[in-house]
Amino acid sequence: MTALVEYLGELRCESTHLKSGESIVSDAPVDNNGKGEAFSPTDTVATALASCMLTVMGIKARELKIELKGSTAKVNKIMASNPRRISGIEVELDMKASCDKRMQTILERVALTCPVLNSLHPEIEKDINFNWMS
Repeated sequence: MTALVEYLGELRCESTHLKSGESIVSDAPVDNNGKGEAFSPTDTVATALASCMLTVMGIKARELKIELKGSTAKVNKIMASNPRRISGIEVELDMKASCDKRMQTILERVALTCPVLNSLHPEIEKDINFNWMS
């Protein structure tokens, strides 16, 4: 088992990762009857995409002896209705790494094969941009 999710009431849940004991709290968003005081479940999906991309890039970068520490990703989630769902995710990755264009291409291709991206429904629009800074 990966996690235990407990409903705390007031449209809030606490998810605990069983191996580490680390927890995250989620709230329903304001536009869906919630308080919006924490990540919504759909926020975590969109954020997981950026986190996964940076993680798999980090794995490849380690292999290539490239340091990605300090790289960031800005995430924007777009919602649709009827049915209520994620219709788009925008990710802008600001990559802090000293590497040539060839290595940048390799790392970008790795990011575009991350498990979360491969798990998202094909109808979800994905707008992913990489900004390389040395």
